[in-house]
Amino acid sequence: MTGQSTPLTYAPAISYGWVGRVAHQAGLIVMGATHPRKSGAKGLDGGTLVLLGAGSAFWSVLKTSPEWQGPDPVDRWSARVIGQMAQELGGQAHFPFGGPPYAPFIDWALKSQRTFSSPVGALVHDTVGMMISYRGALHFPQEFDIPEVTTASPCVECPAPCTTTCPVGALNNQDFYDVATCHAHLSTEEGQTCMTGGCLARLSCPVSAGADRDPEQSAHHMRAFHPS
Repeated sequence: MTGQSTPLTYAPAISYGWVGRVAHQAGLIVMGATHPRKSGAKGLDGGTLVLLGAGSAFWSVLKTSPEWQGPDPVDRWSARVIGQMAQELGGQAHFPFGGPPYAPFIDWALKSQRTFSSPVGALVHDTVGMMISYRGALHFPQEFDIPEVTTASPCVECPAPCTTTCPVGALNNQDFYDVATCHAHLSTEEGQTCMTGGCLARLSCPVSAGADRDPEQSAHHMRAFHPS
Protein backbone atom coordinates (compact mmCIF):
# COMPACT_ATOMS: atom_id res chain seq x y z
CA MET A 1 0.00 0.00 0.00
CA THR A 2 1.20 3.51 -0.79
CA GLY A 3 -0.23 7.00 -0.66
CA GLN A 4 -1.79 6.22 -4.07
CA SER A 5 -3.75 3.16 -2.84
CA THR A 6 -1.71 0.54 -4.68
CA PRO A 7 -3.72 -2.72 -4.46
CA LEU A 8 -2.18 -5.58 -2.51
CA THR A 9 -2.97 -9.24 -2.05
CA TYR A 10 -3.38 -9.97 1.66
CA ALA A 11 -2.63 -13.22 3.42
CA PRO A 12 -5.71 -15.00 4.81
CA ALA A 13 -4.23 -15.44 8.28
CA ILE A 14 -3.35 -12.22 10.06
CA SER A 15 -0.14 -12.10 12.07
CA TYR A 16 1.91 -9.42 13.77
CA GLY A 17 4.59 -9.73 11.10
CA TRP A 18 2.08 -9.45 8.29
CA VAL A 19 0.52 -6.29 9.75
CA GLY A 20 4.03 -4.86 10.06
CA ARG A 21 4.84 -5.56 6.44
CA VAL A 22 1.60 -3.97 5.21
CA ALA A 23 2.25 -0.95 7.44
CA HIS A 24 5.79 -0.61 6.10
CA GLN A 25 4.54 -0.49 2.53
CA ALA A 26 2.35 2.46 3.52
CA GLY A 27 5.20 4.40 5.16
CA LEU A 28 4.09 3.42 8.66
CA ILE A 29 5.72 1.45 11.46
CA VAL A 30 4.29 -0.75 14.19
CA MET A 31 4.95 1.13 17.42
CA GLY A 32 3.56 -1.49 19.75
CA ALA A 33 0.84 -4.04 20.34
CA THR A 34 -1.16 -5.43 23.21
CA HIS A 35 -3.81 -7.98 24.08
CA PRO A 36 -6.53 -5.92 25.80
CA ARG A 37 -7.80 -8.97 27.68
CA LYS A 38 -4.46 -9.21 29.46
CA SER A 39 -3.35 -5.55 29.63
CA GLY A 40 -6.71 -3.95 30.39
CA ALA A 41 -6.37 -1.46 27.52
CA LYS A 42 -9.21 1.03 27.88
CA GLY A 43 -12.33 0.70 25.77
CA LEU A 44 -11.46 -2.66 24.19
CA ASP A 45 -12.56 -6.23 24.86
CA GLY A 46 -10.23 -9.00 23.80
CA GLY A 47 -8.48 -9.38 20.49
CA THR A 48 -5.21 -7.74 19.49
CA LEU A 49 -4.46 -4.04 19.24
CA VAL A 50 -1.64 -2.87 16.96
CA LEU A 51 -0.45 0.74 17.18
CA LEU A 52 0.76 2.42 14.00
CA GLY A 53 2.99 5.47 13.68
CA ALA A 54 4.85 7.53 11.12
CA GLY A 55 7.95 5.82 9.81
CA SER A 56 10.96 7.41 8.13
CA ALA A 57 9.29 7.04 4.71
CA PHE A 58 5.98 8.52 5.86
CA TRP A 59 6.65 12.11 4.80
CA SER A 60 7.68 11.31 1.25
CA VAL A 61 4.64 9.01 0.86
CA LEU A 62 2.31 11.69 2.19
CA LYS A 63 3.67 14.32 -0.19
CA THR A 64 2.80 12.16 -3.21
CA SER A 65 -0.73 11.43 -1.97
CA PRO A 66 -3.95 13.17 -3.04
CA GLU A 67 -4.41 14.44 0.52
CA TRP A 68 -1.28 16.60 0.26
CA GLN A 69 -3.09 19.28 -1.75
CA GLY A 70 -5.90 19.82 0.76
CA PRO A 71 -6.36 20.79 4.42
CA ASP A 72 -5.21 18.53 7.28
CA PRO A 73 -3.24 16.22 4.97
CA VAL A 74 -1.75 14.10 7.76
CA ASP A 75 -5.08 13.20 9.38
CA ARG A 76 -6.94 12.72 6.08
CA TRP A 77 -4.16 10.48 4.75
CA SER A 78 -4.13 8.48 7.98
CA ALA A 79 -7.91 8.03 7.91
CA ARG A 80 -7.86 6.79 4.33
CA VAL A 81 -4.82 4.53 4.45
CA ILE A 82 -5.36 2.97 7.88
CA GLY A 83 -9.08 2.74 7.23
CA GLN A 84 -8.31 0.78 4.06
CA MET A 85 -5.90 -1.44 5.96
CA ALA A 86 -8.60 -2.18 8.54
CA GLN A 87 -11.12 -3.09 5.88
CA GLU A 88 -8.78 -5.37 3.96
CA LEU A 89 -7.15 -7.00 6.99
CA GLY A 90 -10.36 -7.53 8.93
CA GLY A 91 -9.76 -5.15 11.83
CA GLN A 92 -11.26 -1.96 13.18
CA ALA A 93 -9.44 1.35 12.75
CA HIS A 94 -9.03 3.85 15.58
CA PHE A 95 -7.48 7.30 15.33
CA PRO A 96 -6.01 9.85 17.78
CA PHE A 97 -8.03 12.60 16.10
CA GLY A 98 -11.64 13.21 15.12
CA GLY A 99 -13.06 13.63 18.62
CA PRO A 100 -14.41 14.27 21.09
CA PRO A 101 -14.62 11.64 22.27
CA TYR A 102 -11.03 10.63 21.55
CA ALA A 103 -9.62 7.13 21.56
CA PRO A 104 -7.39 6.57 24.65
CA PHE A 105 -4.10 6.41 22.73
CA ILE A 106 -1.97 7.40 25.72
CA ASP A 107 -3.34 4.47 27.72
CA TRP A 108 -2.90 2.13 24.75
CA ALA A 109 0.64 3.33 24.19
CA LEU A 110 1.59 2.72 27.81
CA LYS A 111 -0.14 -0.67 27.82
CA SER A 112 2.00 -1.72 24.84
CA GLN A 113 5.03 -1.50 27.17
CA ARG A 114 7.07 0.12 24.42
CA THR A 115 6.14 3.68 25.34
CA PHE A 116 6.87 5.35 28.66
CA SER A 117 6.47 8.62 30.48
CA SER A 118 9.58 10.79 30.17
CA PRO A 119 11.03 13.05 32.90
CA VAL A 120 9.22 16.00 31.31
CA GLY A 121 5.90 14.18 31.19
CA ALA A 122 5.80 13.67 27.43
CA LEU A 123 5.74 10.14 26.06
CA VAL A 124 8.97 8.47 24.95
CA HIS A 125 9.13 5.41 22.71
CA ASP A 126 11.78 2.70 22.71
CA THR A 127 12.85 3.28 19.08
CA VAL A 128 11.73 6.80 18.09
CA GLY A 129 12.25 8.53 21.42
CA MET A 130 10.18 11.66 21.89
CA MET A 131 9.47 12.08 18.16
CA ILE A 132 6.26 10.10 18.51
CA SER A 133 3.56 10.40 15.87
CA TYR A 134 0.79 7.84 16.32
CA ARG A 135 -1.32 7.85 13.18
CA GLY A 136 -3.82 5.19 14.16
CA ALA A 137 -4.39 1.71 15.52
CA LEU A 138 -5.90 -1.54 14.28
CA HIS A 139 -7.98 -3.69 16.62
CA PHE A 140 -8.45 -7.28 15.52
CA PRO A 141 -11.10 -9.54 17.06
CA GLN A 142 -8.69 -12.48 17.29
CA GLU A 143 -5.68 -12.80 19.55
CA PHE A 144 -2.51 -13.52 17.61
CA ASP A 145 1.05 -13.71 18.86
CA ILE A 146 2.84 -10.43 19.51
CA PRO A 147 6.47 -9.98 20.57
CA GLU A 148 7.18 -10.24 24.25
CA VAL A 149 8.42 -6.86 25.45
CA THR A 150 11.33 -6.88 27.87
CA THR A 151 12.74 -3.40 27.16
CA ALA A 152 12.91 -0.97 30.06
CA SER A 153 12.25 2.72 29.62
CA PRO A 154 15.11 4.40 27.74
CA CYS A 155 14.98 7.11 30.40
CA VAL A 156 16.26 4.81 33.15
CA GLU A 157 19.96 5.38 32.40
CA CYS A 158 19.62 8.61 30.42
CA PRO A 159 21.08 11.94 31.68
CA ALA A 160 17.75 13.48 30.65
CA PRO A 161 18.81 16.33 28.34
CA CYS A 162 15.10 16.86 27.65
CA THR A 163 14.78 18.52 31.08
CA THR A 164 17.32 21.27 30.37
CA THR A 165 17.43 21.80 26.59
CA CYS A 166 14.34 23.97 26.13
CA PRO A 167 15.68 27.54 25.81
CA VAL A 168 12.83 28.94 27.93
CA GLY A 169 12.36 25.99 30.29
CA ALA A 170 8.87 25.23 29.00
CA LEU A 171 9.63 21.51 29.19
CA ASN A 172 11.16 20.60 32.53
CA ASN A 173 11.00 17.95 35.24
CA GLN A 174 9.03 20.04 37.75
CA ASP A 175 5.86 21.45 36.20
CA PHE A 176 6.49 19.37 33.02
CA TYR A 177 5.05 21.56 30.27
CA ASP A 178 4.40 25.28 30.42
CA VAL A 179 2.32 25.65 27.26
CA ALA A 180 1.95 29.43 27.50
CA THR A 181 5.70 29.96 27.77
CA CYS A 182 6.28 27.59 24.85
CA HIS A 183 3.81 29.43 22.62
CA ALA A 184 5.24 32.80 23.54
CA HIS A 185 8.75 31.63 22.65
CA LEU A 186 7.63 30.24 19.29
CA SER A 187 6.34 33.70 18.36
CA THR A 188 9.82 35.23 18.76
CA GLU A 189 12.76 35.31 16.38
CA GLU A 190 14.69 32.97 18.65
CA GLY A 191 11.82 30.51 18.58
CA GLN A 192 12.05 30.01 14.83
CA THR A 193 14.71 27.35 15.38
CA CYS A 194 12.03 25.20 17.01
CA MET A 195 9.43 26.19 14.44
CA THR A 196 11.53 25.10 11.47
CA GLY A 197 13.36 22.11 12.93
CA GLY A 198 11.17 20.78 15.71
CA CYS A 199 11.06 20.98 19.50
CA LEU A 200 14.64 21.13 20.77
CA ALA A 201 13.77 19.28 23.97
CA ARG A 202 12.22 16.38 22.10
CA LEU A 203 15.11 16.30 19.64
CA SER A 204 17.60 16.19 22.49
CA CYS A 205 16.37 12.73 23.52
CA PRO A 206 19.13 10.34 22.37
CA VAL A 207 16.54 7.83 21.14
CA SER A 208 14.75 10.43 18.98
CA ALA A 209 17.40 9.97 16.29
CA GLY A 210 15.82 6.58 15.60
CA ALA A 211 12.77 8.32 14.10
CA ASP A 212 14.89 9.60 11.20
CA ARG A 213 12.41 12.48 11.07
CA ASP A 214 12.44 14.79 8.05
CA PRO A 215 12.82 18.36 9.42
CA GLU A 216 10.09 19.42 7.01
CA GLN A 217 7.69 17.07 8.78
CA SER A 218 8.64 18.53 12.15
CA ALA A 219 8.06 22.03 10.79
CA HIS A 220 4.62 20.98 9.56
CA HIS A 221 3.66 19.68 12.99
CA MET A 222 5.00 22.82 14.65
CA ARG A 223 2.90 25.04 12.37
CA ALA A 224 -0.17 22.97 13.26
CA PHE A 225 0.67 23.35 16.96
CA HIS A 226 1.45 27.07 16.69
CA PRO A 227 -0.17 28.61 13.61
CA SER A 228 1.02 32.10 12.78
